[in-house]
Amino acid sequence: MDRQTIMLGIAGDSAAGKTTLSKGIADALGEDQVTVICCDHYHRYDRQRRNELGVSAIAPEGNYIDIMEQHFRLLREGKPILMPVYNHSTGKFDPPRYVQPTKYVIIEGLLPFHTRIMRLCFDVKVYLNPPEDLRYKWKIKRDTAKRGYSTEQVQASLEKRKDLSPKYIHPQRKKADLIVRFYPPDEDTAETGGHLNACLVLLPTLPHPDLTDLLAHSGNGRRPAMQLELGRYESKPADFLQIDGSVSANKAAELERIIAHNLPPGDYLDFTKLGKFQSGLEEQQSYPLALTQLLIAYHMITAEEAVIA
Repeated sequence: MDRQTIMLGIAGDSAAGKTTLSKGIADALGEDQVTVICCDHYHRYDRQRRNELGVSAIAPEGNYIDIMEQHFRLLREGKPILMPVYNHSTGKFDPPRYVQPTKYVIIEGLLPFHTRIMRLCFDVKVYLNPPEDLRYKWKIKRDTAKRGYSTEQVQASLEKRKDLSPKYIHPQRKKADLIVRFYPPDEDTAETGGHLNACLVLLPTLPHPDLTDLLAHSGNGRRPAMQLELGRYESKPADFLQIDGSVSANKAAELERIIAHNLPPGDYLDFTKLGKFQSGLEEQQSYPLALTQLLIAYHMITAEEAVIA
């Protein structure tokens, strides 16, 4: 296909943090530079019809996979699409929206890596893999606050989907270039926000940045800001980058400057936009999230440079 845009795919189960991750990257790169699309818009049925048919939004048959393939390819070629619009508040479809892709395109959702054609459209593929108990807490909090569900309704939905996620969502991990896992520290297992640790599995399918300088400035105490270990993931060799949830603002800013130094010359990013997330009505800050978003943005920017070259 004619490669005209840089595309990032973010896959993961419901309430795994896809929108939070993508929003920070898009805000940092600039809203005029980034087009963000959620795969939820490609549901085949509205909420009432799904309930009548007993079809889950997680299952491929509950989505227009063929139209996603077509639209991903068009976006990759820099061509506009007429995107369907699913309204989570009403459970119905709103009028479609005309979308002209910008330089960067971020597609996040349940099934963005489901077929080979879809996967071939992406420069960078990220899978979000939080512990299930943490994801459940996030989903209950989000769906009751923003989507009008009761706690009992969310719990029933989670129970109904528990056998479908391993079948359809989880296999996409094997197709990703990075697997991101936010998780609570051992000393505070109830943590769900700004002080979560992060583990990034860096697969050799992408040319990841040299992290030598980053690790050298991470500190040598009992809890360095970052640690790197070589291991295997899904039978593939991989680097495991651990980011401590207690990293300070000053240390995070220092590490961000080191990563930015590895980027091509130019003002690519607004660093003040990284690491923001909503907790209810309050905006909070996570430095592990900021560093994760920056490392993913690094791959988008370097992919752009490769296209220009």
